[in-house]
Amino acid sequence: MGGAICLAGQILIDLTKLTPGRILVAFVVAGVILTAVGIYEPLVRWAGAGATVPLTGFGYAMAKGVEKAIAEQGIRGILTGGLTAASGGVTAAILCGIVTSLFAKPKEK
Repeated sequence: MGGAICLAGQILIDLTKLTPGRILVAFVVAGVILTAVGIYEPLVRWAGAGATVPLTGFGYAMAKGVEKAIAEQGIRGILTGGLTAASGGVTAAILCGIVTSLFAKPKEK
């Protein structure tokens, strides 16, 4: 499943003039929308990490976090739920970037 999502991204890069940043945002938003309409949850149960690791999975995690926070905190959960649910993944990405920057040497183009 993760490979199919990556294939879709590669096709968008090759066949459209969309920038990688716009494709990234589109995948996150698609994950949120598919979760909201109830399509992404069965996909996660079937594919596991293949559906939760790609960018669409980030949108899924944010949507599920908002859903949970609204149930617990009410309307305030709209603002806090997505950030709380995705904070672990964002922190891991930042730390990995910092560690990589300590060992990698940038090259000029």
